[in-house]
Amino acid sequence: MNQFSNPLGSVIDIIPGFVPVDMQTATNTGDGICLKNCAGVLVVAFKGAGTAGDDPKYTIYQQRNVGNTDGGAKALNVIETVWKKQGTLTAVGTWTKETQAADDDYQADGTSAESEALYAFWVPADSLDHADGYDCIRVDCADVGTHAQLGCLLYILAGLRYPTAPESLPSAIVD
Repeated sequence: MNQFSNPLGSVIDIIPGFVPVDMQTATNTGDGICLKNCAGVLVVAFKGAGTAGDDPKYTIYQQRNVGNTDGGAKALNVIETVWKKQGTLTAVGTWTKETQAADDDYQADGTSAESEALYAFWVPADSLDHADGYDCIRVDCADVGTHAQLGCLLYILAGLRYPTAPESLPSAIVD
């Protein structure tokens, strides 16, 4: 049996950033996760169709602990490539690559609100400011506007330091 017969635990771990919510209600603050035990995380934002002008904006922060209890979260300028599927997702089979100068924000394009979308970007664990004690991240989505738009966020940890059965993985939601 190879590692891909069941990649959960041997190759990846999946952590919710925020569960499905109406993204118009307020800034959706993602839960913090620890990257000590992985090579990095694929951040995946998934959203339903909304109303024109309510385009989502995602921001990534690095933190010293998952709860940001010291209040020292700071911008992490690592978003350079975003892969997206946008439209009727059951009919969009290929990814589109978007590039930008390294930033802590990704602003979906001006027609994104009207469509279903899936956005993904990679955050290497070694991009965090380890010298100052940062080993955790969180991703937030700003309030999209005045109309309903459902969305959620997943963290897919990869390059696990201690691959094992899923039920034996070290928790990424504690330090």
